[in-house]
Amino acid sequence: MKQIVGGTLSPDEKGLRTNFSSHHPATYYAEMYRKDALTGGHVIKLGPGNDDAALEALACYPGGLQIGGGIHAENAELWLQTGASHVIVTSWLFDSAGHFLSERLDQIIAEVGKERLVIDLSCRASENGWLVAMDRWQAVTDLAIDAATIKELSGYCAEFLVHAADVEGKCSGIDTSLVKCLGSTSPIPVTYAGGANCYDDLALVDQLSGGRVDLTIGSALDLFGGTQVRYRDCLKWNQGL
Repeated sequence: MKQIVGGTLSPDEKGLRTNFSSHHPATYYAEMYRKDALTGGHVIKLGPGNDDAALEALACYPGGLQIGGGIHAENAELWLQTGASHVIVTSWLFDSAGHFLSERLDQIIAEVGKERLVIDLSCRASENGWLVAMDRWQAVTDLAIDAATIKELSGYCAEFLVHAADVEGKCSGIDTSLVKCLGSTSPIPVTYAGGANCYDDLALVDQLSGGRVDLTIGSALDLFGGTQVRYRDCLKWNQGL
């Protein structure tokens, strides 16, 4: 299990910046989340050779974790059968030039249904807002994150996952404008990730989004080598304690 600076991830891994590499297997974390009754966590396969570890994590917490990384219509149902609560799809919805392929969305829904599909709209900032990024966040597509896109795609999935790739893994603060946009436009649940660096970010995201966006904390968390946020504090906040 690794925590990386997301924007540095490329196919050849040259220039990859890793914040933390755990000596624990993925099953260690899956079992912890199961015991603590945390749902909605996502297991992202960042490259080849990760299938076995992902399968083991899902077996530890069947129905409690989402799976992403290389998901497409032909393998989505298999990952659900092996224990994932949802499949997460991004790059497969675009062609090599970054054009959105709506027919592929129809294909994967035909296999798994929208209630078990999460669309990953991880993005990079542009002059006029945010554009979805694919292929490990290295290629910017022509799909903008705006009210029209959110409204249209919300009818095809159960949830959105949005990594702010420009700040992902940097612990430099969340993209508050993006959180506000997601909270004001999405009629379905959204999980935001990127830049969280303190416990108070949980309440900040909740406030900025009107309670409509959840926050993922990665590199700042003590579980993953961070010093700014304690997992047990987040667990209590999540439980309303």
